[in-house]
Amino acid sequence: MLEDALLVLRLQFAVSASVHFMFVALTLGLAPVILITQLRATLSRDPARMRAVRFWGGLYVVNYGMGILSGLVMELQLATNWGGLNHVFGNVFSAPLAVETLVAFFVESTFLALWIFGWERMNRWAHLATFLVVTATAYASAYWVLVANGFLKNPVGFEMRDGVAVLTDATALLTNPAATSAFAHISFGALLLGGLFLAAVSSYHLRRSYDPDRIFTRGLRVGIALAALALLPTFVSGGMQFPMIVESVPPTSGDTLSPGEIERLEEGHSSYAPVPLYLMMLCWLASALLVIAGLLMWLARRLEHAPRLQVALLAGPLLPLMASLFGWLSRELGRQPWVVVHHLPTAEGATNLSPGMALLSFTLFTGAFAALVSITYWLLLRYARLGPDHGPLAAPVEGSTAPPPRPSY
Repeated sequence: MLEDALLVLRLQFAVSASVHFMFVALTLGLAPVILITQLRATLSRDPARMRAVRFWGGLYVVNYGMGILSGLVMELQLATNWGGLNHVFGNVFSAPLAVETLVAFFVESTFLALWIFGWERMNRWAHLATFLVVTATAYASAYWVLVANGFLKNPVGFEMRDGVAVLTDATALLTNPAATSAFAHISFGALLLGGLFLAAVSSYHLRRSYDPDRIFTRGLRVGIALAALALLPTFVSGGMQFPMIVESVPPTSGDTLSPGEIERLEEGHSSYAPVPLYLMMLCWLASALLVIAGLLMWLARRLEHAPRLQVALLAGPLLPLMASLFGWLSRELGRQPWVVVHHLPTAEGATNLSPGMALLSFTLFTGAFAALVSITYWLLLRYARLGPDHGPLAAPVEGSTAPPPRPSY
């Protein structure tokens, strides 16, 4: 019965972490594009480029809002379902998560609100600076989450006192290779997603000959260029993590459990981490073929007039999203049967729930995630399809309070 409950709790954690990161990845991928576009618009005082900032920024805001909500749901289930982890390693594991909460919910959200409501109310350089802070804190937030997650795979910088972990070396925790290598990988992977997202939305409008102020011509080119720049670093930084994910960690003298107990727990445990890793690589390969096709069309000066490529690009963002999903799955499978490797088995890290309560928790939290995902992607598709004059941050029509007419298509 306990094993049944544990399986449900593990599945719930995998679903919540993977789904939440889908929002995070798009946030990280879009933020630098919006920042650079606004910088160019600020320097040139070009209203066409600022119109593009409002359009892409509106999609960013929708995705960010749902990312915050999904993060709250994930942290709530982490607190309720993994009591053993919080009791033994809460002083170490929860510390970076607490910093991430301060960064994301207070600093990042505050400056994003200033950016949203600061149009025409702030100096253009001050307005640009607010989004610079938003971008920096978005990446800082992701880093702190990976510090916590990296500790589970490679626990460093602590010692056990009376059965409870105490942080003794913050530098070791912050420079943990399991965290830094993952941060590089997800950063480049997010840029790949951001580039393909720009290309997909731009392709949709270009296929319908709708390109006000050449927003979507530039969006397609920037998207392909960004994806091309991120393609190889994503692969290289991901390959650097293979040993950490697939290979077993040898016991050390600093482990809480004896080598015999570690061997007994790991005996007969087959790691399925390579399976999602191979699927992740297939998604990356498909992304690479799509990006290379885009580059070839660009060189042939047919990028904006390649209907078959544009149809294929509509599905482009799904590839890095699925790659991130498989990546997180392989990362979690590669750590089993441990919550904290060689220190806390998964069975001891979970809250003691009956199978019925575990199933209820899974149903409620997964239902909440399903609702958030459905609402977010409906809103993203709706605003992306309507174009720059109907987004959440669209500028009002000069001299009129009525919204501009919707595109005829």
